[in-house]
Amino acid sequence: QVQLVESGGGLVQAGGSLRLSCAASGSTFSINAMGWYRQAPGKQRELVAIITRLGITNLADSVKGRFTISRDNAKNTVYLQMISLKPEDTAVYYCNARTYAREDHWGQGTQVTVSS
Repeated sequence: QVQLVESGGGLVQAGGSLRLSCAASGSTFSINAMGWYRQAPGKQRELVAIITRLGITNLADSVKGRFTISRDNAKNTVYLQMISLKPEDTAVYYCNARTYAREDHWGQGTQVTVSS
C-alpha cells in the first residue's frame, strides 16, 4: 500500500518556473523508482522524468535541459524542478511510484498551466 501526496502545481507564465514535490508513504520499502508523467487534453499520458532509488534518471527529450528530477530516499520524496516553462508543458502531472514488482502507484494529479 503506497500513498502519494503531490504539491507545487499551478499557473505560470511562459518562461517561468515551478517545483513539484511528491511524498510517498505506506509500503515505501517496496518502491524502486519514482517519477512524473503528464497528460495534456486529447493526448496520451507520457513519461516526463523518472529516478531510481540508486539515482539513475530518464527524462523525456522534450524536457531535457529544462527539467531536473531529484529525490530524497530518506524522505521518500521526489522533486521536479521545471524552468523555462512553455505552453506545451501544460498538462496534468501525475506522480508515479514503481515497486520492485513493477506495480505502479499514482498520485491524484496536479494541474500545471503555462500561459503564453
